[in-house]
Amino acid sequence: MSELIKIPMFPLSIFPLPGELVPLHIFEPRYKQLLQEAETKDIGFGIFFNHPLNEDKFGSWVKLESVIKRYPGGESDIIVKCLDLFTMETLYRTYRDKLYPGGDIHMMSVNHEPVTQIPVLERYHAFAQHMNIKSGSNASLWQIANDLNLDFPSRLKLVSLDEVKQLTYLSGQLSYQLELLQFAEKSKDVFHLN
Repeated sequence: MSELIKIPMFPLSIFPLPGELVPLHIFEPRYKQLLQEAETKDIGFGIFFNHPLNEDKFGSWVKLESVIKRYPGGESDIIVKCLDLFTMETLYRTYRDKLYPGGDIHMMSVNHEPVTQIPVLERYHAFAQHMNIKSGSNASLWQIANDLNLDFPSRLKLVSLDEVKQLTYLSGQLSYQLELLQFAEKSKDVFHLN
């Protein structure tokens, strides 16, 4: 397990996976302060997945990608990118002398290397072709997971597994989605429009 570190925290009911771009609307004074520091000091922050399903206290380490829009009242629409995942030990109401929360976390240091297992890649490319998704030959486990658009329980399950089991789990998810897509294709021929 990695060393315990203290980071700024933004508890939300979302759980981005590595590589995922997430839009956020910033309007509370404490998170306006966090955004200002993310812009001026180039700091990252944690998005703690604040949900009853998150028994293992997983969260996402993100950095600001861009500010899309600033409103006259100081609100902002931003895009953040998830770079890593963490498990949280403690959530604090405030981070040091700031308005926004903080937390003690262990960074997971996820693997961003391309998937090399041919059966998984073949399923992924077939899925991507059905969905009209651009899929390169160097897709990471996280790119595949993001393209599958997993629900929250599936994301939590994936993150809780070791790397070998993660690939097996994703392979099963890909097979299931491909079966659904193929069934939908066949169903088109059965129904007649009047």
